[in-house]
Amino acid sequence: MDKKVTVVGAGHVGATAAQRLAEKELCDVVLVDIIEGVPQGKALDLTEAAPIEKHDAHLTGANAYEETAGSDIVIITAGIPRKPGMSRDDLISTNAGIMKNVTEQVVKHSPGSILIIVSNPLDAMCHVAFDTSGFPKERVMGMAGVLDSARFRAFIAMELNVSVENTHAFVLGGHGDTMVPLPRYSTVAGIPITELMTEDRIEALVERTRNGGAEIVGLLKTGSAYYAPASAAVEMAESILKDKKKILPCAAYLQGEYGLQDLFIGVPVKLGSGGIEDIVEIRLSEAEQAALNKSAAAVQELKEVLKKLKA
Repeated sequence: MDKKVTVVGAGHVGATAAQRLAEKELCDVVLVDIIEGVPQGKALDLTEAAPIEKHDAHLTGANAYEETAGSDIVIITAGIPRKPGMSRDDLISTNAGIMKNVTEQVVKHSPGSILIIVSNPLDAMCHVAFDTSGFPKERVMGMAGVLDSARFRAFIAMELNVSVENTHAFVLGGHGDTMVPLPRYSTVAGIPITELMTEDRIEALVERTRNGGAEIVGLLKTGSAYYAPASAAVEMAESILKDKKKILPCAAYLQGEYGLQDLFIGVPVKLGSGGIEDIVEIRLSEAEQAALNKSAAAVQELKEVLKKLKA
């Protein structure tokens, strides 16, 4: 393959992302983890599945970063997972240290790469990667909006008993309780869901979307979601690797867009070979803008926590 993607973290999200990348024949994959034998074992297992799944992607497992050199994209999933009762904010101290160390290694071995951050708390980890890497803002982004929008789309399809392929949804803002699903911009075959559902049913789906991750954590009890997060990260990577220029909601560094400054917030962006090639500004109602501002304030609080950790 002429493209190479490194996935840092060989846990459920990372290993599933590696599987999806390989089985879509998007690139060769290097799976990195600090636990000896785990990335090597998972890469070998995936390699042995290749004759059945009919792909020729090359998979490598590693505990160090030499094998990752020259990666086009690095998907970072490393960090401790969220446990039941744990807020995303609780994760920040430990995962910020992990993110800084990983990013330093990535910059050393793949200085031209594009970073897709998956680790939580997502918006804060984007800031750590951005500050540590020194990369331009176009090459650092967070996976949140694609996942949250997919959850909203799935719930819409379930509610109306229609194909998920007919559903489109936009979820903006920070990844967490303050995310901003936009029913007005969410459609089924082009028809706004506001024409197809009552207001109380829409609000119920919006609330379920906001709590989508927590709902799965509560059901699993000893882990968190990984199939959908991995798929979301790979959709972003595919748009970049194939220069598809898809419009996807991603955590992007805003410098005045939507009236927000110096923050990673989920907004619609165009993803192509250069990374974030454009930030799409859609017109928001006063209520929607207020909700986005509230979400931004929550991200700002995480940013302030990071500042205190540095001090």
